[in-house]
Amino acid sequence: MTTPFDFLNAINETKKDLIKEDPSNEKEYSAWMVNRGLSFFPDTVMYANEMNQRHYASVKWQFNFLLNSIPRKKRFSKWFKREEEKNLRLVMDCYGYSSEKAKQVLGILTPEQLKTIEEKQYTGGRK
Repeated sequence: MTTPFDFLNAINETKKDLIKEDPSNEKEYSAWMVNRGLSFFPDTVMYANEMNQRHYASVKWQFNFLLNSIPRKKRFSKWFKREEEKNLRLVMDCYGYSSEKAKQVLGILTPEQLKTIEEKQYTGGRK
């Protein structure tokens, strides 16, 4: 199974045509994920934008355009992830609240109460 990161690696570094090697990889290609991965870099963001504007083009054409247009270069960045607030997760787990309800409750709880909830839920071991 080929991942979007394999396609990004092929576009950026190896320049292997993964779809030509195995035509079943065409089903694995996620244009949105590949374009997102390329949008983190100043030298490839315009290529990603071009593919976003031409979303109707076939997957094979999109991959070949990126593969042959972007210069070979090692590119790496951490993917941005939504950060969950630790205290929000504690309240949600302790009381079974939704995130919206837990946000409301966080405004009411004192730091001492949050510490008590954290101690109550601590099970030991590594996180």
